[in-house]
Amino acid sequence: MMTEYSKEDESISQAHFQLQRSLKLLHGVANGAVGYELEARSLRGLRVIQADAGFLRCKFIVPSHASDINGNWHAGAIATIIDSVGATAIYSVCHNVKVTVNFNIQFHSTAKIQEEVEIEAKANGNRGKLSSVLVEIRNKSNNGRLIAVGTQWTAANDYRSPQPEARL
Repeated sequence: MMTEYSKEDESISQAHFQLQRSLKLLHGVANGAVGYELEARSLRGLRVIQADAGFLRCKFIVPSHASDINGNWHAGAIATIIDSVGATAIYSVCHNVKVTVNFNIQFHSTAKIQEEVEIEAKANGNRGKLSSVLVEIRNKSNNGRLIAVGTQWTAANDYRSPQPEARL
């Protein structure tokens, strides 16, 4: 018996593959296998609870190593999570890693050590080389109070490093 696949089936399969690839990259960054130690420290403990093409929802317990001297979640750690989760949402609908060309964060409140937060990223658009994402962080320990909103614009990086010439 031969199974026929439609273009729609193939498209769904490719979308699923791209989503899994983007989640694997986020996992690699969070575990320190990819990227920098600062990113890994800021993302350690991040749990993806829902993932679709262009959308990510994560839970995170604010660790003590990501806090400032007052016990608040450090603004730099918040920015790192917004950048990484937002980039993952974009990468889940694009076929290449992009570079950030504009990154804005509005801080509304903070979270304390051991409070649970929810991070939600939605890719807003993907037109040619440009993509945008909106990331919201809410304090789940405090009735969903808004902590920060990040907007990120990314562009395809078409730069190719020079290849060594073949030697004869």
